[in-house]
Amino acid sequence: MKKTFTRLTVFAASLAVVLLTACTQEQQNKISRDIQNWTGTNGVLEVYAGDKLVRRFLKVDKISTALGTDDKSPRAYRYGYGVLDENLNMLADPDEKKVYFEVSDYSNTVFFENPR
Repeated sequence: MKKTFTRLTVFAASLAVVLLTACTQEQQNKISRDIQNWTGTNGVLEVYAGDKLVRRFLKVDKISTALGTDDKSPRAYRYGYGVLDENLNMLADPDEKKVYFEVSDYSNTVFFENPR
């Protein structure tokens, strides 16, 4: 029984590796994003004007690339949902609400996982 289980495990792992290497890089990225979306994240998006922090969004689970309705081409902005940290204290205070946001590809932004 143990040999059969070990062989089955090795076969399943080998099959998974073959299937993943057969995927294009974009397909692998999509699988990774799907897993990340399922598990969730605690991202922070900061927007800068020069060297000054002007906006911060907390509890961002993902940032998506906008696609054209007809041509499905990527647009020059990203969008998502997060809690607007109005007082910039890195805490989602009770009076701060979750909002929709868009940021241009040309804006000065930093996205990272919240270390707290």
